[in-house]
Amino acid sequence: MSQHSESRQGNHGDHGDHGAHGGQGQGHAHAHHHDGPHLDWNELAPLLERQAEIAIPAYTDAAAWLGTLAPVQGVRRILDVGSGPGVVTSLLAEAFPAAETVAVDGTPELLARTRDRAEARGLGTRVSTVHAELPEGIAGLGQADLIWAGNSVHHIGDQRAALVEFAGLLNPGGLIALVEGGLPTRHLPWHIGMGRPGLEARLDAAGADWFGEMRAGLPDTKDEPDDWRALLAGAGLTPAGTRTFLTDVPAPVSPVVRELAVTHFGRLREGCGTRLDADDRATLDRLLDPADELSLHRRTDLFHLTARTVHTARKG
Repeated sequence: MSQHSESRQGNHGDHGDHGAHGGQGQGHAHAHHHDGPHLDWNELAPLLERQAEIAIPAYTDAAAWLGTLAPVQGVRRILDVGSGPGVVTSLLAEAFPAAETVAVDGTPELLARTRDRAEARGLGTRVSTVHAELPEGIAGLGQADLIWAGNSVHHIGDQRAALVEFAGLLNPGGLIALVEGGLPTRHLPWHIGMGRPGLEARLDAAGADWFGEMRAGLPDTKDEPDDWRALLAGAGLTPAGTRTFLTDVPAPVSPVVRELAVTHFGRLREGCGTRLDADDRATLDRLLDPADELSLHRRTDLFHLTARTVHTARKG
């Protein structure tokens, strides 16, 4: 759910969220810029923003849940790590009205979008931004009562060490919320009337390969299982619960959701085309061709369905 969204195991295609794959994440994981295959977060900004806006109901539910785990009026400073275009930043500011909410990202253009959004929502005095690369910049972020890291930790090579650093930023009783994992985003049924059925499952497999290469190319990368509860406990925190939030936009979709799907599949074709066989590449080409009656531009069965998992832990 963070906006740089993309999620993890089971959501590798979304790591394109921000990237080669087309982007399913929810716009948040852009704090780190040392990724293997190059991710141009500024270029991806409009896509990230649309993704996050479509998932606003899920993010709102997640923020409300955090309000049951942390005293709403007692949260005075929030760090939104890997804030992307700031959709979740504003939602957190609204959910915790006594807090200063700080958007942290490595892309100045995304931070500018965050400030513009906050101003438009009347939150300008309570939302600030910090330009920082992770993990190098973690130590300078200051103390917080709530840290939201939306699909950003998986862009850090040594995730365990990063969580230890984040734990050190939490005030006593403070809460960290990691958005990592969930389910792959789906836009199409299994049988789409052309090519071999099951196209999106094969795109997931290509995305998993891309994600592995991205992780392997990060500085100081560690081969660490995605046991987030254990990693949080290893950082000296007490796990406080895990929940998954659904974004379900059924067919027929709005023009905005259709445009998002077209952009997503276009990036998949560009970033993962070499990992697919000729038949699947031809199917993607037809899906992207506005003149084709079975294209994404014309289909009546297009939808948007995904799930993002939030893992929480508290500092004793």
